[in-house]
Amino acid sequence: MVEDIETILFHEQTILSRLDELAAQLTEDYRDKELTVVAVLNGSVMFLADLLRRIPLPLKIDALSVSSYHGGTESTGTVTFHQDKLPDIDGRHVLVLDDILDTGLTLHAICEKLRRECRPLSVECCVLLTKRKGRAAEAEAKYAGFEIGDEFVVGYGLDYDERYRNLPFVGVLRREVFGG
Repeated sequence: MVEDIETILFHEQTILSRLDELAAQLTEDYRDKELTVVAVLNGSVMFLADLLRRIPLPLKIDALSVSSYHGGTESTGTVTFHQDKLPDIDGRHVLVLDDILDTGLTLHAICEKLRRECRPLSVECCVLLTKRKGRAAEAEAKYAGFEIGDEFVVGYGLDYDERYRNLPFVGVLRREVFGG
């Protein structure tokens, strides 16, 4: 698996150090507020666990199974929600946690659906990575771990065809692996 990685962008210790900073900021911003963290499955699981262990606040955790890549290396443009029931976030502040902000389609669809159907007090986004590129949909992450270029990355929860999620770092996948 490691041989499929062209370059490591962020080593595990670098990621964990950045999570300390994000957690401090989130702790300050959500102190004395009713917070629910909504994780976008499956990519955010490692990010979720490591980040939330650093936030000393009472909070609720929920998850959404949503996809737009459908096994490829680029968004298909269609966001699919894989469950019928949305989180119970009525009257709560919501932090949507995702692995990467790429085209913006997934985060935009999630935030709009939560705002429209669930009556939260607020909805903000937190991502591990944000790509420097134009977005297909209006989506913003108030909290972001790292900014990257438009390379295809895996590791630390990010995958290609459900592989590489368990790597402890974020790295650029070799083009010959995915035919890019």
